[in-house]
Order: sequence, then C-alpha cells, then structure tokens
Amino acid sequence: GKPTAIRCDNGPEFISHDFVGWAQKREIRIEYIQPGKPQQNAYIERANRTIRYSWLSKHLFDSLEEVQDYATKWLWFYNHRRPHKANGGKPPLMAA
Repeated sequence: GKPTAIRCDNGPEFISHDFVGWAQKREIRIEYIQPGKPQQNAYIERANRTIRYSWLSKHLFDSLEEVQDYATKWLWFYNHRRPHKANGGKPPLMAA
C-alpha cells in the first residue's frame, strides 16, 4: 500500500518542488534526515553502497530500460539465490 512517510536526505531531488508537491498530493509525509548525518538513514545508505559496488559501477548501460532490467534480475538473485550467512551460507530458496 501507500506509505505514510518517506525518509530521505536533503539532496536536490528530494527537496525539489516537484517531489514535495508529489508527496503532498498523495498525503505522504517527508521526513528529512539531518544534513551530514547519513547514519540516520543507515539501511538505505547500505543498500545504495551494495548496489553501487555489486553491479552499478561495473556496467555501462545504453538505456534506462536496460538498467531496470538488470536491477530486477540482480534483486531476484540477491533475495533468492545469493548465499546468506543467516542461513548457514545457503541461499534462501535452499534454506526454506
């Protein structure tokens, strides 16, 4: 369903009139973290780092569609086939 709030940093894409208006129109509260405090958004910062170093910085893409396709396939692999320490080194599909 629709989120009640979005937590984000103070990047230009999140303080833009378009983004703020989009959120207001949908009655979604924007929660900004304090400037210079990325640890307040640690889970997202970690996810961004994982994506950047796992595949985004290693490939050149020709289109946004190509990036979206790769991201979808990578996310499925990451969530289903990649070995997880919590599962004794087994992928989630084998641990179930």
